[in-house]
Amino acid sequence: MMIRSATSADLPGVLDIYNEAVLNTTATYDYEPHTLEMREAWFDEHQRDNYPVFVAQNGDGRIVGWSSLRRFRPRIGYRFTAEDSVYVAADQRGRGIGKSLLPPVIQAARDLGLHAIVAGIDADGKASLRLHAHFGFVQVAHLKEAGWKFGRWLDVIYMELLLNGMGMTHLGEP
Repeated sequence: MMIRSATSADLPGVLDIYNEAVLNTTATYDYEPHTLEMREAWFDEHQRDNYPVFVAQNGDGRIVGWSSLRRFRPRIGYRFTAEDSVYVAADQRGRGIGKSLLPPVIQAARDLGLHAIVAGIDADGKASLRLHAHFGFVQVAHLKEAGWKFGRWLDVIYMELLLNGMGMTHLGEP
């Protein structure tokens, strides 16, 4: 298993993983699968805004997971906080791939001079909640019935990791 920065050539694999989650899970509250063009625009936005995207590639060259950071909120006061995403292919879950994909996101956040990473996780996403707790994220909010998918209300848990040694050189002083 190799964890590396994503390239545009990885986007079909990233898209497949995301679309499976859209159709079959509450890991995302999207209803409709994305197109490759949508995923390319997403990737271009990450590149433009200097937010990383990582992939897990198996020995056969298949993309079996991905992780990323993105802007938490658009207002300037939130520029030191990012939100993470971690997705693993359905047939690869439970094999530790998420545990390999989250550390580079945390390190990238530190390298970018961020102060905090936030994760919005479906309350039934026990594996994701455990994954984030394993790396020091703590629950900071539980939003009741904040989402709707598959004919039912869904709760969202927000977890946060405060990063030590925040350096604001990349983002400017507040």
